[in-house]
Parts: sequence; C-alpha cells; structure tokens
Amino acid sequence: MIKTELKIRIYGDPCLRKKSSVVKRVNAGERMLIASMIETMHQNKGVGLAAPQVGINEQIFVADVGNGPAAFINPRILKKSGSEVLEEGCLSIPGIIVKVKRPKKILVEHLDEDNQLIRKEYDELLARVILHETDHLKGKLITDYANLAAKIKLRPKLKAIRQVQKT
Repeated sequence: MIKTELKIRIYGDPCLRKKSSVVKRVNAGERMLIASMIETMHQNKGVGLAAPQVGINEQIFVADVGNGPAAFINPRILKKSGSEVLEEGCLSIPGIIVKVKRPKKILVEHLDEDNQLIRKEYDELLARVILHETDHLKGKLITDYANLAAKIKLRPKLKAIRQVQKT
C-alpha cells in the first residue's frame, strides 16, 4: 500500500465548512486514506486531522496524542462531562490560537478501520482532539468559538491566511 502526503486545506477553503457524509462501509480506499492522513498529520506535527482538512467530506478523522494513531469513522458523542477552557490551534488555520471551552470527558461511539463498532470513554487531551476533529466533520472551526473581541482581533490574520490560500 502506497501512502501519499495529502494537501491540508487552509482557512477559506469551502471544504472546511461543509458537513461530512456518513461512511457506509470502511473499504480499502478508506484504509488508504486513513494511512495517508496519519502520515500527513505526523509530518505536520499535528495531533489530529479530519478528512475535510484534506478535501474529503467524509466522517473520518485520525488522532495521535502519543499513544499511537487511531482512526475514528462516523463518530458520535454520546455523553459529555466536566469542562475546561484551553488554547487550541489547527493545521488548517496556521498561526491562530483560540481559547475553547470543551468537556473534559466524553463517551464516543465510532467505527474503526475494520468496521468494528467501538464505544469508549476518552478524557484529557484525546477527548479535546476528538471533539475538535468532530467539529471539522460538521463544518465548524475553532474560530467559531472565539468571542466577539477575539474575532475582531483575529480578522486581519484570517484575511491574510485567506489571501495566501487563494494564491
């Protein structure tokens, strides 16, 4: 199987704002995509990468917070508890950091690469990454969490990112 580095879509790309479709069955094509997404995530020093970030609007994302990579297909957040505000960045919005309030612990149901249904509790950084990447599948970005003052402050930087993306 040949893995290829994928191109990360940058803020302003319409793909990042579309809702992703459900994956009916994980096949060889999805497995190749997952392998390439993991490679791309690692090469870009990320801890998560969603399919829309590489131009594919399917409910797939990968994550690796140091325990080895994992794939999440058709994730559903079943339960949330606790909350914490932390700064988040995003490979699709380089140089931008936003404070985001998220649950500390979540219960998630998703398919793995072998079409097995997984139902598991996650916490700390991995829970945050799962929530961040699940947002991507819904067309939501970290900038959507910024308060009005922060959004006004971010405008020039976001405009510059959009200009670079167009060239």
